[in-house]
Order: sequence, then structure tokens, then C-alpha cells
Amino acid sequence: MESYPSLRLLPWSTPDGKPCFLANGEDGYVSRLADEMEAQQLADGLDVLERARRVLEDPLSPHVEVRYGAIRLTECLADALRIAESRGRRLPRTAAEGDDHDVTTPGDDPETAPAPTPEQSP
Repeated sequence: MESYPSLRLLPWSTPDGKPCFLANGEDGYVSRLADEMEAQQLADGLDVLERARRVLEDPLSPHVEVRYGAIRLTECLADALRIAESRGRRLPRTAAEGDDHDVTTPGDDPETAPAPTPEQSP
């Protein structure tokens, strides 16, 4: 997906499911509203995670409770991924990130790669 640093992906969608964006609104009302909604979504995710763990720890939990927990967890994961994408789009870009061929990941260069730990050795 292309990145447009001046557009903020908002934590809600249009009625037909399309993403909403905010242009150049780093400190306005809609931006603050989006920040509050993101904070609430993350708090809801923690609450759902705690409740799901309790249901899954009980081997006698009814199927319907496990299913409901899974549905809520997928909703919260979708919210968290959307928030991560939105925040990632707003991170400052470096010159190296602009050139795909200049970007390396750890382990690409054997001379600068960290030595494997005993757990990683074959």
C-alpha cells in the first residue's frame, strides 16, 4: 500500500466500509477525536484479551463463549492493526527508506550480522 505522510488513516470507516483519512490535521478536533478513539479501542482490546484468557483457561467453557471471545478478539486485532498502520504512516521517513535497494535487514550482511545464540545454532 502506498504511503501518504500528510494523510492520517482514521480509526473508523465510511458506512460502506471504505477507509477514512484526515489531511493535514495534526492538532485539530478530528485528530484529537481519533486519538481518543484509538486509545479506547486499545483499552477495549486489553479488556477483551483478559476475558478471553479466562474463558480459554476454563476447559468447561461453553462453545458459544469461546466463539464469542474469538469474534471479539478478531475485531480488536483489526482495530489494533489499523492503529498500527495509521501510526506507522505518520512516522518520519529517512532517506534510506526512500530507496528500496539501500534498505537492509539484520542478517543480510554476514560481516555485520550478529552471531547466532546457542538456541539458534543447528
